[in-house]
Amino acid sequence: MSTRAWGMLFVLCGAIFLEGIDLAMLNVALPSIRADLGLSTGELQWVMSAYVLGYGGFMLLGGRAADLFGRRRMFVGWLAVFLLFSGLGGLATEAWMLIAARFVTGVAAAFMTPAGLSIITTTFPEGPRRNQALLVYSGTAAGGFSLGLVTGGLLTSIGWRWVFFAPVLLSAVILVAALALLPRADAGEDGAEENGATGAAVGRARRRGVDVLGALTVTGAILLLVATVEGATHTTAARSVTTLAASLALFAAFVVIERRSAAPLVRLGILRSSALVRANVGGLLVAAAFFGFQFIAVLYLQELRGWSTLETSFAMLVLGIDAILAPLLTPRLVNRWGNTRVILGGLVVAATGYALFLPIGMDTVYLAMFPTMLLVGISFALAYGPLTIAATDGIAEEEQGLAGALFYTSFQFGAALGLSSATAVSVAVGGAGERGMLDGYRAALLVPLGAAVLGALVTASGLRRNGPARERAREDAATPAVTG
Repeated sequence: MSTRAWGMLFVLCGAIFLEGIDLAMLNVALPSIRADLGLSTGELQWVMSAYVLGYGGFMLLGGRAADLFGRRRMFVGWLAVFLLFSGLGGLATEAWMLIAARFVTGVAAAFMTPAGLSIITTTFPEGPRRNQALLVYSGTAAGGFSLGLVTGGLLTSIGWRWVFFAPVLLSAVILVAALALLPRADAGEDGAEENGATGAAVGRARRRGVDVLGALTVTGAILLLVATVEGATHTTAARSVTTLAASLALFAAFVVIERRSAAPLVRLGILRSSALVRANVGGLLVAAAFFGFQFIAVLYLQELRGWSTLETSFAMLVLGIDAILAPLLTPRLVNRWGNTRVILGGLVVAATGYALFLPIGMDTVYLAMFPTMLLVGISFALAYGPLTIAATDGIAEEEQGLAGALFYTSFQFGAALGLSSATAVSVAVGGAGERGMLDGYRAALLVPLGAAVLGALVTASGLRRNGPARERAREDAATPAVTG
């Protein structure tokens, strides 16, 4: 890559790292926030859920907006919003202020993230060079999730407000670098910069106008669906059924609107790609397994074993190995074996790691937990980046923002599904006392194990469909091997 290409990738990696570390740090800081602001359990839950709702609910709209109105413009503008409202969250003195700030921060991430991904996929041509860029990018995101646990523990020991102020400082640096390094020749940036078939397609879509009704219905449908999953463990069954029914009704209305629209928000034909669908289902299941396991492991170590926040953070630090392996090892494996086989290998490694954690007890030493932590980190490095590649591979340039948004929506929904499912199983099976808690955690660990196994089966179906020769040929397309 050229120096400028590396600089652009550095900016985009910084933004996705910021998004990952922001969410992970907040998880660690929640008990301190509750104690300082006097939040109820419901209010504390909404501090997390508000971000998830904003992020998951507006992701699809954010991806399409990047395609139509300019990827650089969307990235830079919403990064500024992210910076502003992260700072406001750190200044909050009431629950509603913090919840509102987290919701808007989530919306900002929903517009910023697919814009950043589509800048990569439209700058680098398909093949090993794009694969290398995407694997570095996804490895940085994974590192943010993992390292955020440790960083959050350190910052919370100083004061929980630094969990919000630290991202402000990082955002400011990234924003200045983005203005200098991100390419201006964006097909959606300005009419004068639209060129070729892509520019013409975007120009026609913009002249026909934005599919406002489609945007409203699908955003409402996703918001309600994420709310249903998030609230499954702490709301009544009647309320969950009501929100789910409303979500399905809006999805049905959205399909009707898109079929009749002259400029649809989502071209439904994109979903005819079996590879894209498998990548999105795979991303959903990887996220469900990873975040469900992380949640249960933290509860087990802190609530049952009595480990401190810092002890727990350092115990899980090895998960951050994905940030090292993703750019160094995964490109070589993808180049040699193809996306599908590497993803399948990652899911098999993940299932093995989750299975090894099932026998945890009241006196399990960390040395016995370490293989699981290591294998889960390796599995994330193997699966996440290749899934990102598969979700955007073969998609027209003018729909790269949409493809990225579909993948991130699936991933975010999977995270919410994994957390709520693991919590529900833990509550349903667990009983009073330490033995009851342990039984609940052991049962809940079957959720990530089941998700990883199901993900492996879905991925393996792609190998059967494509055959090894076709899979290898598509991945190796006439370019020398990536050297990392």
